[in-house]
Amino acid sequence: MKSHRKELWFSTPHRRDYINITTDVEKVLRNSGIQEGLCLVNAMHITASVYINDDESGLIQDYDDWLEELAPHEPIEHYRHNGAEDNGDAHLKRQVMGRGVVVAVTDGHLDFGPWEQIFYGEFDGRRKKRVLVKIIGE
Repeated sequence: MKSHRKELWFSTPHRRDYINITTDVEKVLRNSGIQEGLCLVNAMHITASVYINDDESGLIQDYDDWLEELAPHEPIEHYRHNGAEDNGDAHLKRQVMGRGVVVAVTDGHLDFGPWEQIFYGEFDGRRKKRVLVKIIGE
């Protein structure tokens, strides 16, 4: 069995951003040479997420609105975590959206269902963060 590891780095201009990283992950898969196996993609920071859903702007805005309603950034005083930082809400948003995803690799391609795409969700941006792509298989 082979293994391939690659880090993708992001620095978003906004506190919250949602980036379709499917093409980036597909490139890592092609470079791995793996044809059959599993592809793990996960955020390596506790205020960011990797998730799978449809790449539709209305849905992305709905996610952002919903998450901000569930865990609003302000007032920052109502989060006990906030002290040196003001990102208590970002930790909660990450918990809801999840750390990462696993996608089957079949015939050298990500084996998605209809409309599925991989996204990086940033909830405390404006600084450099990374996503791990780990592919195992043959």
